[in-house]
Amino acid sequence: MISNMSTLNIPYKPLYTSRRSPVMAKNIVSTSHPLASQAGLNMILQGGNAVDAAIAAAITLTVVEPTGCGLGSDAFATIWDGKSLHGLNASGRSPAAWNFERFSNFDKMPFRGWESVTVPGAVSGWLTLSDKFGKLPFENLFEPAIKYANEGFAVTPIISELWRIGAQELKNEIGFSKNFMRKNNTPKAGEIFVNPNLGKSLTLIAETKCKAFYEGELAEAIEHCAIQNNAALSLSDLSQHQNDWCGTISQQFNDFELHEIPPNSQGLAALMALGILRYTEVQNLNPDDPAAIHLQIEAIKLSLADVNKYVSDPKNMKDTTAEDLLSEEYLKQRSQLIDRKKSKDFKSGTPKTGGTVYVTAADKSGQMISFIQSNYAGFGSGVCIPETGIHLQNRGAGFSLDPNSSNVVGPKKRPFHTIIPGFLLRNGQPIMSFGVMGGPMQAQGHVQLVLRTELWGQDPQTAIDAPRWRFDEGKRVAVEISMPKKTISILSDMGHDVEFENYDKNFGFGGAQIIKNLGNNFFIAGSDPRKDGQSVGI
Repeated sequence: MISNMSTLNIPYKPLYTSRRSPVMAKNIVSTSHPLASQAGLNMILQGGNAVDAAIAAAITLTVVEPTGCGLGSDAFATIWDGKSLHGLNASGRSPAAWNFERFSNFDKMPFRGWESVTVPGAVSGWLTLSDKFGKLPFENLFEPAIKYANEGFAVTPIISELWRIGAQELKNEIGFSKNFMRKNNTPKAGEIFVNPNLGKSLTLIAETKCKAFYEGELAEAIEHCAIQNNAALSLSDLSQHQNDWCGTISQQFNDFELHEIPPNSQGLAALMALGILRYTEVQNLNPDDPAAIHLQIEAIKLSLADVNKYVSDPKNMKDTTAEDLLSEEYLKQRSQLIDRKKSKDFKSGTPKTGGTVYVTAADKSGQMISFIQSNYAGFGSGVCIPETGIHLQNRGAGFSLDPNSSNVVGPKKRPFHTIIPGFLLRNGQPIMSFGVMGGPMQAQGHVQLVLRTELWGQDPQTAIDAPRWRFDEGKRVAVEISMPKKTISILSDMGHDVEFENYDKNFGFGGAQIIKNLGNNFFIAGSDPRKDGQSVGI
């Protein structure tokens, strides 16, 4: 529930352009919400490690940042355990009843409502990570989130605005208004929001080590709501969910490697773009040179054209694999399509004949984790399970209705995913854990941040603060209003259809978090001023 409104008037837009300093410490947690960052740091103070911290932060975010995630989210993670790198795919699959004929009356996959809901994987991801890498008891990781759900938290400015925007579209979806609105209103910045139903669900999940969510009381509530609304998601779908230790795929650039989660995620796009840029003169340019930005945009165009065509559940990527798309010959071939002076509209190639919330944490032992969870669009499907505080993602919207696509909708399939946790290695050792929230911005943000930190030597906070661009489609590129006018003019002269976009317009330039290894058991971190979060350390 929402408390009585205080007399505070807290704008979600800053009055002044701000600059943040990077945070340096032996133990660091960086997230998009201060309470989540602090929840993670508290785990380290209790004797936990970076993985414990990241899980506690992620659980807390389901309470304090419901616009970006919830118990109905999916998740991916990349973990450095001190010796080697691990990749976890905790994304869910489509209901068994989702055959192609079910959507025969649709022109495209539904974007909201029950017909966009696949099995949520994030909750299981927390347990999988805790069991393999955590030090603290699993139930301890829930304590901050349960406290904020039961006792309330003050809604931050940016989340308040996203809440308002989401409610405009979703207020009539199943259970949404009852769960997220009081007296037909969403909470303003500074108002206290209490969600006792969510607190009860979190307690059940903690006590049963997730069984309540996938087999027990909560799973039954999800199935009951689905049946009442002629939806397909069943108790059987939930109980059969499995995570996969999928490893990572990578791309070399100079002396470092970018590692991403393999398909069904779009991490492949960042790897391809970086690989294409190896065959350009970007290394001879400075970070804010319009020519450098042009090359990055064109490389991203090429990679996204391929990823949007070929990436799907890996079991369905038989004709064109990630390895095909990352082959040196193919990347070199694609790079030759770039005109150094002119923007082009690229189509997908033939490599083989024939949005979110993000958390990163590191500790003094050297353990680092890059973790991302998301309900996809703001508030996901908009479907809220009565009396549980659970709202479900809309990842089913990532499927295609093209029968010739490997990503065509079908039963027990993972859809194409936008969320990606990034990680950098140099000579087999960890140098950076990072991520960028924001749908199609994510792979583009990865490329921009990696080049700024590793090629051009910027510290994490400076790299995050720099003006960003985002390719949309065709030749259209959105740029932040802070980008120099001269740069915009040159890009326009090259044929880019440049659109100025306020940083807050749909928050389309993402929200980045970075932790970089300084050596000697110290780390340096940056947190995106485009979000409400912070980096904290001890």
